Amino acid sequence: MKILLIRLRLIGDVVFTTPLLGALKRTFPESRLTYLVERDAAPVVTGNPHLAQVIVVPRTRGWARVRDDLRLARRLRAEAFDVVFDLHGGPRSSWLTWATGAPQRIGYDIQGRSWQYTRTAHRPRGLQRRHSVVNQWELLTALAEWPGTPPDPARDPAEMTIDAEADGRIAQRLRAAGVDHRHEIAVIHVSAGNPFRRWPEPAFATLVAGLAAGNDRRRIILSSGPSDRMAADRIALAARRELGPARAGQVLEFGDVDLVELRALIERSVLFVGGDSGPLHIASTTRTPVVGIYGPTLAARSAPWRDPRIPTESVQVDNLPCRPCEQRVCVPGDFRCLTHIDPQTVIAAAERALALVHANVRTHS
Repeated sequence: MKILLIRLRLIGDVVFTTPLLGALKRTFPESRLTYLVERDAAPVVTGNPHLAQVIVVPRTRGWARVRDDLRLARRLRAEAFDVVFDLHGGPRSSWLTWATGAPQRIGYDIQGRSWQYTRTAHRPRGLQRRHSVVNQWELLTALAEWPGTPPDPARDPAEMTIDAEADGRIAQRLRAAGVDHRHEIAVIHVSAGNPFRRWPEPAFATLVAGLAAGNDRRRIILSSGPSDRMAADRIALAARRELGPARAGQVLEFGDVDLVELRALIERSVLFVGGDSGPLHIASTTRTPVVGIYGPTLAARSAPWRDPRIPTESVQVDNLPCRPCEQRVCVPGDFRCLTHIDPQTVIAAAERALALVHANVRTHS
């Protein structure tokens, strides 16, 4: 059976489709899986052991997109796939699914697009307290041959393979920064894709200083998107000032990392803290404890999908009538779902996660 999975756009969305890859390969071991993805999120699935092929498509516009999509459609049709899953449901992905001509074309029952599929799965409208992986899993149930296996994060976790070369680069950079086996690395991601998910800089600075002060063996590395590099530098400077000269060196000057390097760095760390963005979902593919900070989004929908025995904490403000929201306009105007999250609450969550790690180490040593 030749199976194509299509998921365009964002990194986190692609991460949440990876549990399906292992489930399909386990259920249909003779199948050949191909994944179609855009360039920015391609590292998530590149090297995945369940995939025979990854097709990376450009994000072009206008006539260039029409040209590229026609070429791609011819290529996909020539592949003669038996089953195609549209894991996205957008106009481009649904058209590409239809253009394959596959006997089974599976997508969501979205008005105006369902005709392009041979089978559909229901996707609840609105912002549901239902995990994204569960939404994706519904597409498997529309497959004629699917045995009805339910989703299980312990059996089918989110996955991203470590790149050996990237891991080597990270090891070298850590040595250059003076980090060795005596130290505990904590990665704090301070960026977000939009202002609705961006925790305030002073809160991050207090978090960084608090974690560093909690243990002199800790080394804190701030990660960010390219557009937020200056914000990360300001946060690091404020944290160092709060810590004072004796501890300021615990907040490292590390510089930028790409996606595969970030995956390797988190794997070498004892803690990851960040908002609901791509790096949080990359962290979910590791066994590193994660503290997620959720503003307008819901942990029930976006928390790490992995073995529940791995320490995972979700920090959010409950009982706000405006939460969750569509992230188009903040009705109260003060981003209270984020500004009301106290740094001390996040520090406490991080310390709980770290305590579980240390307890496990003592138990197995």
